[in-house]
Amino acid sequence: MNIPAKKSLGQNFLKNEKVLQDISNSINTNKNDLIIEIGPGKGALTKYLTTKDSYLICYELDPRFKEILSKYENNKTQIIYEDFLKSNLKDLKISYNNLYIIANIPYYITTPIIKHIIDIPKLKAMTLLVQKEVAERFTAKPGSKAYGSLTVYLNYYFDITYLFTVSKNNFEPIPKVDSAVIKFTRKSTTYNINNEKYLFKLIEDSFKLKRKTLKNNLKNYNWSKISEVLNKYNLNETVRAEQLSLEIFIEIANKLTEI
Repeated sequence: MNIPAKKSLGQNFLKNEKVLQDISNSINTNKNDLIIEIGPGKGALTKYLTTKDSYLICYELDPRFKEILSKYENNKTQIIYEDFLKSNLKDLKISYNNLYIIANIPYYITTPIIKHIIDIPKLKAMTLLVQKEVAERFTAKPGSKAYGSLTVYLNYYFDITYLFTVSKNNFEPIPKVDSAVIKFTRKSTTYNINNEKYLFKLIEDSFKLKRKTLKNNLKNYNWSKISEVLNKYNLNETVRAEQLSLEIFIEIANKLTEI
């Protein structure tokens, strides 16, 4: 069945079987685990995911694929034709141990999808196929140009690994840029933090104007307390936010909120 890609939905169909298999193999699940695939499309990846013994729920926005995807449905695989961002995963009538997310998603919904599922306690790992530039941003280290507030925020929850690059020639239609597969693994330990919301606001404000120094971006914060932490790491008031690790941001936030 020849169903053309919809540009409005950011559809680009991955056709390289080796890459599809590698994406499927990036997660190791047990029979009582749940995989959620976002945007199965023609089922290219779905066919590999159904060989696993775990439960599988696929969220597809485009009803044109119903006939193709229906052949994968069984007592452990369900296709839901709705917007994943509008779903309430807490209402799922499946009893499962760990949740795994797998998706080939356009750039503009990458961050909303991550924020939609980040608070689910059972979320174990995510494998995402995204634009290469986005993958580099998510996996950036302090001091690099790609490192930003979103990088720091995601590192609070996950260990993020850049798995491999996928050439744009592996898609139909061919997109303008290459893609990459990245894996998010939920951190097993939590940080000792006084106030999470305060930390995230601090991180956001620190990167507000990237060309500005940390001191300029944090004019409304107690700079003397911030300086105490920076001095420990031999950093001065000319430091920029992209030079600070998550751990330093946590230390600053705790210093600013100490009683």
